[in-house]
Amino acid sequence: MHVFVTGATGFVGSAVVRELLDAGHRVTGLARSDASAAALRAAGAQVHRGALDDADSLRRGAAAADGVIHTAFIHDFAHYLDNCRADGQAIAALGAGLAGSDRPLLVTSGTAVLPQGRLGTEADRADPASAPPRAISETAALALLPQRVRAMVLRLPPSVHGEGDHGFVPMLIGIARDTGVAAYVGDGANRWSAVQRTDAARLYRLALERGEAGACYHGNAEEGVAFGAIAAAIGRHLQVPVRSVPAEAAPAHFGWMARFASQDVPTSSAWTRKQLGWRPSGPGLLQDLDGAGYFAG
Repeated sequence: MHVFVTGATGFVGSAVVRELLDAGHRVTGLARSDASAAALRAAGAQVHRGALDDADSLRRGAAAADGVIHTAFIHDFAHYLDNCRADGQAIAALGAGLAGSDRPLLVTSGTAVLPQGRLGTEADRADPASAPPRAISETAALALLPQRVRAMVLRLPPSVHGEGDHGFVPMLIGIARDTGVAAYVGDGANRWSAVQRTDAARLYRLALERGEAGACYHGNAEEGVAFGAIAAAIGRHLQVPVRSVPAEAAPAHFGWMARFASQDVPTSSAWTRKQLGWRPSGPGLLQDLDGAGYFAG
């Protein structure tokens, strides 16, 4: 299969490209810069020059492929709503390139769109009126089904971990370094689901190859790691105190990350595993914090 991948040089996307190539697929990656193009060629992928805000380049890249995996996202949380809206527009452009073909489009979302405080399942659907803005991505993808696009959603957990991670956990480590405290909110019992990067990449491939139109798949290997345990691991490695922060003081300590640090969204991936035969085998988040270079330097 010839697969068009957006975000193909990112932390998750580059692992997806490697997984697809190792499985015998042909890959074309979206590249905005010369550096990204060079990295794709070095990995063995073809290059399609363009950008997330260039609808025509997205449409053409999708039209030339047998299927699309969309991992790109603008991770500027100071403008989160705007970036979620831009993602919805990018998904619509990708869908325009696939319309009428029944070819697959696998779109990335996050488990943060699920209801808080209970185990979320793949049957849960995000309500754009009440869920975090990332639900826009899911709505945009599923709106393509009547256009004969085999649109699917893969929800990633708050932590996709492993060597080279530059997501939420490294940000928490940075906050702990800057403040001298590894903090958690309240009693620290709120939970983050998690997955190792290569396990997530394998799931993208399986969903592309076997997934059903309209399905939402969950890419978490661990249902819920207590945030207090994450803070304790950070404190141990940095040799700083581990302390509770009251909910009302969380924004002052964590900044824009306060809402994520307070999030309690344990997530099941049982249906995903059964449907796609996905068997994550990588280390857990706390194990990776001990051995994946998170505290180097």
